[in-house]
Amino acid sequence: MSQDTIFGRILRGEIPCDQVYADEHCLAFRDVTPQAPVHVLVIPRQPIAQLADATAGHEALLGHLLLVAVQVARQEGLESFRTVINSGADAGQTVFHLHVHVLGGRPLAWPPG
Repeated sequence: MSQDTIFGRILRGEIPCDQVYADEHCLAFRDVTPQAPVHVLVIPRQPIAQLADATAGHEALLGHLLLVAVQVARQEGLESFRTVINSGADAGQTVFHLHVHVLGGRPLAWPPG
């Protein structure tokens, strides 16, 4: 299912992105509608629609995504940052391909929305 999303098309090279990191497990690129001065998405190459669909077999991949989020934040010069994973439409997920938002570059209020 998530292979047919815009992120699946980006992974297949059908849609260009502003890539900031890539490896055999994931891709990170700038969000086209940024909510902060730095807004990068980290997506797995393996199609998982949402975090709620992850299983114990995804443990290493999920950890890798978070470590890449830290690496991207440092690469972007962020000393503090927020990571967000929305799981499900009611939580604000609009693209059903698991993704980690890395946000920073300005003070971020709490609670969000």
